[in-house]
Amino acid sequence: MKALLFLLFFCIGGISFTVKSQAAFDSVQFFMDEQPLAITITTDMGAMLYRKMKDSTQHATFSCVLPDSSVVKENIRIQARGHMRRAMCDIPPLKLLFRNESSPRLSCLNSLKLVNCCRFRAADEQFVLKEYLIYKMYNMLTEKSFRARLVNITFEDTKDKKEPINKYGFVLEDVDALAKRNKCKEVDSVKLHPDATDREQMTLVALFEYMIGNTDWSVPNNHNIKLIVPKKDKKARPYGVPYDFDHSGMVNTDYAAPDAIMGIETVVERLYRGFPRTMEELQAALQVFKDNKEKMYAMVLNFEPLKMPLRKSMIRYLDEFYGVIEKPKNVQVVFIDRARKV
Repeated sequence: MKALLFLLFFCIGGISFTVKSQAAFDSVQFFMDEQPLAITITTDMGAMLYRKMKDSTQHATFSCVLPDSSVVKENIRIQARGHMRRAMCDIPPLKLLFRNESSPRLSCLNSLKLVNCCRFRAADEQFVLKEYLIYKMYNMLTEKSFRARLVNITFEDTKDKKEPINKYGFVLEDVDALAKRNKCKEVDSVKLHPDATDREQMTLVALFEYMIGNTDWSVPNNHNIKLIVPKKDKKARPYGVPYDFDHSGMVNTDYAAPDAIMGIETVVERLYRGFPRTMEELQAALQVFKDNKEKMYAMVLNFEPLKMPLRKSMIRYLDEFYGVIEKPKNVQVVFIDRARKV
């Protein structure tokens, strides 16, 4: 009987230990950790690079070493995503699908967008790093933002026909996780005028997009904006959450070009796409940018994976924005007189 009780206790303890071990891999903590994560994705690289998986998924093994030195190695699925970059890039942008029976520890991440290099050139890796910094800047301004985690990716071929590829990239928080953090839920496929969303938050969004020189977004067209709404307030307006900044002037990729309707020649030329606000509303929102200026600058200047000339270029671009918002006259002209009317 004692032996039986001991065996039962041991089994229960083992189960408890396993559950705790798995629970230690936390989807929130995953994005709170600032340490770059080394990951390896082993898959059929021929299918990924040349056939680009069309509309199907394919099997892959995902492995990484967590900060506590525990190793995660599980079978997942990957899927090519996007339109333009998927067509033009050597490596298509990917979605990592973790919710599988074969990936119990990773399943809490649900599915994550992997933002990886478009091509094999060193310049493309630098574009990715600049876009990553933009996500981190927006995290400083508001909790209603997608968290990003820097990763050092190694792609390995299951058929041993392709040489391994090693590049920086980053993964983006799942929209459901973002909404849950903010006690919200996603509002999907709803066409709204920007002024039908939360006014204060949309002011922040429009100013941020102006700061980074991005015109590639639209609320009515559900383009590069997600909408989330508080779960317990049926009268609340949705919050806008921007993403995809590779067409911004701050990143300035060699494939980015403004839509002709914008009336600007290059993406580095800023254009404010927000609707009219009072001076009081604008100053309240701009104070958030001013309060976080030093932290933004320090983050960019201390980000060693990005080459120093590019760090300085980002700082100069930020300087131009802060030069505008420091003078009420400029604020009046740029964000009120030239605000969108339709």
